[in-house]
Amino acid sequence: MQKPLLIEIGVEELPAIPFLKELPNIKTKWSKILEANELYSEFDFFYTPRRLVFWHKNFLLKQPNHFEEFFGAPEESAFVNGEPTAAAIGFAKKCGVEIDKLERAQKGDRKVLYYKKDIEGKESKELLEKILDDFLKSLNFGKSMRWGNCEESFIRPIRWLTVMLGDEVLQLQLFGVKSNSFTYPHRSLTSNKFTFSSVGNYFEELVRGFVVLSQDERYEKIINQIEALEAISDISVEKDKELLKEVVAITEHPTVLMGNFDELFLKLPPEVIITSMKENQRYFPVFENDKLSNHFVFVSNAVSNDYILIVKGNEKVLQARLSDALFFYENDLKKGLQTEGLKSIVFIEGLGSLYDKSHREERIGTYLANVNKKVFFAQRDDLNEEELGALLSRALILAKADLLSEMVGEFPELQGIIGYYYALEAKEDKTLALSLKEQYLPNSEDSALPSTIFSAIVAVSNKIDSLMALFSIGKIPTGTKDPFALRRAVNGVIKIVLKYNLKFNIRTVFAELSALYAPFDILQLESFFIERLYQLFDKVNPSIITAVVEGGERDIVEIAEKIEALKNITQEESFKDVFSTFKRVANIIKDVNCDAEHTVYEVLLQDEAEKTLYEAYIKTVSKEYENFNEKLRALFALKPSIDMFFDNVMVNVEDQKIKQNRLNIIASIYKAFKSIADIKEISV
Repeated sequence: MQKPLLIEIGVEELPAIPFLKELPNIKTKWSKILEANELYSEFDFFYTPRRLVFWHKNFLLKQPNHFEEFFGAPEESAFVNGEPTAAAIGFAKKCGVEIDKLERAQKGDRKVLYYKKDIEGKESKELLEKILDDFLKSLNFGKSMRWGNCEESFIRPIRWLTVMLGDEVLQLQLFGVKSNSFTYPHRSLTSNKFTFSSVGNYFEELVRGFVVLSQDERYEKIINQIEALEAISDISVEKDKELLKEVVAITEHPTVLMGNFDELFLKLPPEVIITSMKENQRYFPVFENDKLSNHFVFVSNAVSNDYILIVKGNEKVLQARLSDALFFYENDLKKGLQTEGLKSIVFIEGLGSLYDKSHREERIGTYLANVNKKVFFAQRDDLNEEELGALLSRALILAKADLLSEMVGEFPELQGIIGYYYALEAKEDKTLALSLKEQYLPNSEDSALPSTIFSAIVAVSNKIDSLMALFSIGKIPTGTKDPFALRRAVNGVIKIVLKYNLKFNIRTVFAELSALYAPFDILQLESFFIERLYQLFDKVNPSIITAVVEGGERDIVEIAEKIEALKNITQEESFKDVFSTFKRVANIIKDVNCDAEHTVYEVLLQDEAEKTLYEAYIKTVSKEYENFNEKLRALFALKPSIDMFFDNVMVNVEDQKIKQNRLNIIASIYKAFKSIADIKEISV
């Protein structure tokens, strides 16, 4: 039998950010605890800043009946001469019955003592208090708090509780609060509670109390009001998804309103205004003709017939914040971009100051630009190599200068971006200014990449210095811990290098730059880079990546091209048949050093099949190929000649010279493959 179940946990206003972090786990945790108690049923979960609500339209009134089976000792050792042994007596005691109640059951090839115990399911109302208590204690919001005389802690004090099964309010207690049949309307209306007599009455009273219980409904309401405002005012509102989640979490009765600020503040960088709106006030920026306007949109939680005072209050708050920002901005512009102060800011203990880091990055950038001379120095027609090199050096020296600014002190998330605007105000080269803005890209999995090769070199230099510097003092990520985001740094380097087709041989780069740091195991950093390839190429058979890496390739672009070529071929239906031949090749020369030189003497070729194979091999490796895909296909096309060789030629002959010559043919073929990938590592 089933009845509706309503649970409302009333709390003081929930902080949005920690609540939203745990939100994806709430329904899962509730489901699991119900399943563990054999009481699961479909449910809805609702939340507002003041309440967590579970609503089951059909909830089991009791657990299903079930049984437990007990298997004991073999019959022959349980009874001797018809008398029970200690094994039988102990088993009966365990089952809670007399010995004569024990049965016999076949288990494998033996007959053993057996008892089946019927267990009646418990009524759900007896279980719900513990279920709810376990559930609430399983939630992890980061910090929690205690209140009053309550010994338990929660994200915010629990102030009221309703657990109603059918029309019965269950008499239970959680966190010192007893279950009752009352709730609260929107706090703008009254601080008085209201009672309800049924589940249906509960939902009706919330509507009358101006509480939009469903978070999905609140979201739709906000979006619809914003879109209506856009249509009426001919504006565009930036509908930031994360910000929308926050305002949904902090409202019970959302109303979208628009305010204004003085156009004077539009002289500030747009990112400053937008950050101030979003981070401090949860406002949505407004655009007119694709430019930031002096309007803003916000979501009020108040219930009112006149929102003018609310709008004016929000305008006043934003005005104060933007006034502070403008003061910082104008002060910073007077000082300009300076680097001397970076000497007093420690980068990380043992790695010098930010000034030292900037100069290491300058050395790295110069090296990478020279390695990629053809593409780097061709990007500007108006500058010669020396001038462009000097511009790169200046960009890298200035890259961290905005960390000294008052603006970055107030908005640390805008570092780099602030440097961009200050560089433009100082009439620095626009390419240089842009590179300051893009130096930290990519800064997330879905982030954009630097938009120019110049910016790309600056960004890679920043990441390579952080990687090499931190590895040099043993700050190496372990397990899931990566406090300096070094895995993200590697991902960024690889993505940038692939986008701009840069020459970047992992082993060579680290070896050439190692003199900038205290001695450390470069191969460990190389392995760290290679590990990230498996994550970045997560849709590729991992054995293909291993095959390419084991082949010895360390240039990032060539690794990617070889992985792609091998992936395409291995996905073809005919590959397994082709691959079996080359697995045989790998097995024959498994004890041969394929990296050595393998001279084949044509005078020692006796059989027509080995002559044919050697001629086909020479013809294949003598050609120039446009890409690795073509070269791989040409090598795999040796299959018929190799099969003929295996069918007609014995490798392990008594004549050691002929044997070695034949091994050298096979080893040479394998070595040609290994220049792309070590095919024995592939599993299909």
